[in-house]
Amino acid sequence: MSPEIVSELAPTGVLRAGINLSNFLLVTGRSATGDPQGVAPDLAGEIASRLGVPIKYVPFKSPGELADAAGTGVWDIGLIGAEPQRAEKIVFTAAYCEIEATYLVPAGSKLRTIADVDASGVRIAVTARSAYGLWLDRNIKHATLVRTDTLDSAYEQFARDKLEALAGLLPRLLTDVEKLPGARIIDGKFTAVQQAVGTSPKNKAAAAYLRGFVEEAKSSGLVAKLIARHNVRGLSVAPKVSHQLR
Repeated sequence: MSPEIVSELAPTGVLRAGINLSNFLLVTGRSATGDPQGVAPDLAGEIASRLGVPIKYVPFKSPGELADAAGTGVWDIGLIGAEPQRAEKIVFTAAYCEIEATYLVPAGSKLRTIADVDASGVRIAVTARSAYGLWLDRNIKHATLVRTDTLDSAYEQFARDKLEALAGLLPRLLTDVEKLPGARIIDGKFTAVQQAVGTSPKNKAAAAYLRGFVEEAKSSGLVAKLIARHNVRGLSVAPKVSHQLR
């Protein structure tokens, strides 16, 4: 391992990994000591192991808060969805896994397709600053986005205010749909959230290393093994890409 890579990724002698606790697919529990457990923490732990340094998890309540901390020296790598807004301050690898995002609609809804939802008069409940929420910010042209702070509050507002659609990750929507008689999930996806590993743009050597690590983790079966280890439904291994910057 190059000393340059180690010094860039672990300047304090410890790899500090920013972890988004709100992603229930990638963080599935807590250890006896309170550390997050799941696919994302395990992947960060593997990076630390290869660097030959200890891991320290830096938890955040939301991906937006994790992204806000970029450049502050709080974390060395951050594991969140790769979005253009975030890429202004974070250099991302290609995705290591993907999560489909779609809509839940109430009983009796006339909305049948993904395209139907982006129409005047349609109100979409969404968790603000989530990766799929940022996608909707960029792409919704006619519907109105009703933003809330958490996954639970988005569902609660959707149900309470009788909104026309709830945007979310498919695995969570499969749980939410069971709470509302007659509700259904629209087939297809409006986006797939690309979960990646990010670091500071100044870490040139480290960024190249992380890109290679992620591609190897996909091709070797490591990512698939972690998904199976934590028995996560709704995650899929992202396609392999070249090592070049996208």
